[in-house]
Amino acid sequence: MRLLVTGGLGFIGSNFIRHFLARNPAARVVNLDLRTYAGNPANLAGLAAGRRYRWVRGDIADPAAVDRAMKGADAVVHFAAETHVDRSILDASAFLRTNVVGTQVLLDAALRRRVGRFVHVGTDEVYGSVARGLSREGDVLAPNSPYAASKAAADLLVRSYTVTHGLPAVITRASNNFGPYQYPEKALPLMITNWLGGRPFPLYGDGRNVRDWLFVLDHARALELVLRKGRPGEIYNIGGTHSCDNRGLIDAVRCVMGVGPELVRRVPDRPGHDRRYALDCGKLKALGFSHAYDFKAALRLTVEWYRAHEPWWRPLKAAGGYRAYYRAQYARRLGGPRGR
Repeated sequence: MRLLVTGGLGFIGSNFIRHFLARNPAARVVNLDLRTYAGNPANLAGLAAGRRYRWVRGDIADPAAVDRAMKGADAVVHFAAETHVDRSILDASAFLRTNVVGTQVLLDAALRRRVGRFVHVGTDEVYGSVARGLSREGDVLAPNSPYAASKAAADLLVRSYTVTHGLPAVITRASNNFGPYQYPEKALPLMITNWLGGRPFPLYGDGRNVRDWLFVLDHARALELVLRKGRPGEIYNIGGTHSCDNRGLIDAVRCVMGVGPELVRRVPDRPGHDRRYALDCGKLKALGFSHAYDFKAALRLTVEWYRAHEPWWRPLKAAGGYRAYYRAQYARRLGGPRGR
């Protein structure tokens, strides 16, 4: 199979590429990635450019770059996106360009190139906050952040290309991912790397926001299953194995790392902070999916990965862009202009 992956230098995309190439010795992957702040070639260190893997630097909103990269592809797995909710609140423009316009450009190219399968990787945040019960694939979308709204718009675009043009596309909606190679602005790697450096973790509001946690390697397994067996036009929720509020998450990480409560600092809640996400994954299970990783074991693996890979994350947190963002979001509320 000749596969085009977009955003493969990012967290989930790079884990998927490693998984897919290891599982499919005859497969070839082209990775189209612009290398923005969260895209890191080090995420795929060890995958030398050659017949099986090639990175193409390009913007998914550039039709010419997309068309060239998609030439000869049997299928597309589309990860490329601006993903951080807090950044979307500060400025939504990049989210609209990448997540909406970029998806439209890819869909047009997929039609021209007649790809056999288009997998659009989405998020559970499009459902909005769920007070009780589980979100199902047919539920009304109610996104509450600019990020979630841009991803909901992309989902609807993908659906429209299936209905209108017959594009064999599927949509996935995953819960909160964690694991190796996650950029340290997200909650778990921020928590782990701050604590490794003796810095406090900023806890939004009362800490009672509930999330479902999915190990990234289980996500990669689920995406390969959907790529091969998912029905065109369908949506598949991909949930995790552990649901807890943010206080519970902190307690779990503190237990692994041996950190005291003094390294948790309450900060004002962010605007539009959804209270609870929860997914019904019956459709995915009907395809034959089951999780391979227990949450506690996967969390311990994740902590140990960041502990062993300080040369990977330390330069990211020392970079000017990260430090400026961290100061704007947290530092004054945490008592100092430190972003390390």
